[in-house]
Amino acid sequence: MNNKKTILFLSGTRADFGKLKSLINVVDELDEFQYKIFVTGMHLLKRYGSTFKEIENSGFKNIHKYINQHVGEPMEMILANTIHGLSRYVHENRPDMIVVHGDRVEALAGAIVGSMNNILVAHIEGGERSGTIDELIRHSVTKLSHLHLVANEEAKSRVLQMGEEEDNIFVIGSADIDIMKSGNLPSLESVKEYYKIPFDEYHIVMFHPVTTEVEMIGEYACNLVDALVESNQNYIIVYPNNDHGTNEIIDAYKKLDKNERFKIFPSIRFESFLTLIEYAKSMIGNSSAGIREAPICGVPTINIGTRQDSRFKSDSIIDCGYDKQSVMDAISKVSKGCARYKACEYFGNGNSANEFRKLLLNDTIWKLSPQKNFKDLE
Repeated sequence: MNNKKTILFLSGTRADFGKLKSLINVVDELDEFQYKIFVTGMHLLKRYGSTFKEIENSGFKNIHKYINQHVGEPMEMILANTIHGLSRYVHENRPDMIVVHGDRVEALAGAIVGSMNNILVAHIEGGERSGTIDELIRHSVTKLSHLHLVANEEAKSRVLQMGEEEDNIFVIGSADIDIMKSGNLPSLESVKEYYKIPFDEYHIVMFHPVTTEVEMIGEYACNLVDALVESNQNYIIVYPNNDHGTNEIIDAYKKLDKNERFKIFPSIRFESFLTLIEYAKSMIGNSSAGIREAPICGVPTINIGTRQDSRFKSDSIIDCGYDKQSVMDAISKVSKGCARYKACEYFGNGNSANEFRKLLLNDTIWKLSPQKNFKDLE
């Protein structure tokens, strides 16, 4: 008879898998636990590189793949589809805990299914601000979760403001820093060889739709492309996420198809992406990678537009507008100095896996009631 506790990890994107990977390894190492992975979202879309293969290639087993969308479907439909598929899976498998990350609709679906089935939900990186629809989703996931695995004390204070019990909030940092500081990242030479990247110097570009500005996203993307072309630099571009407006961005990139100074990828393996960031001249766009991973490496970020307005901003981040000239001016600024900044430690120090191990081995959390109560601030 198997008496192991089952931890179900929900992954919908290349980004959240990077946050979950070291935590899944922790569960795999503990005799008292077993992991399962519910893989859905962008992972199953060929357009974005079929990144479920990265999870399989990492050596993980017990993977359940569920297609929750077709390209172009709206977020509310993706949410409903994910709830439907995950509910069936949970009823058949009854995990002891569901682990979700961040602010995507898949995380919201996981929190809804877990809370409705009296299963503990652990939310990673709650309490953070972003200023878009993602922030509303993130805070909703917090209210549906029982355990909060936050990145820092500031995030903890916000979770407390939302009426959560302090005993259920754990500051563990961002788990991707564990991988960044592991010493096991691939070499730049091997990454460039695998992805056929010919550049000695390059910038990385990741530009996502802003759902509240979707009417303008095509124009913004064209401005960005024009700025990149006129800058006469080398660029590695990674496709945007699948939010409404992504088609307009990908269409704008078609102008770059035969330009030898650009390499465009639907996705890049997480560890390889981290290596590329470490050696980049800058990170350009509006991805959270420019707010978290790039500053951790001391790499300058050109943060375009409003998507990350409410985020913590390291000294290495340069904010600019959506117009072509603003982007060009920022590129010129980072290209002249090729500066490296002091590594940002705001999001943790690479000890998340150990903190997660302590949490799992804490008998108190397994006695938590699934019935939550709002905790008033004194």
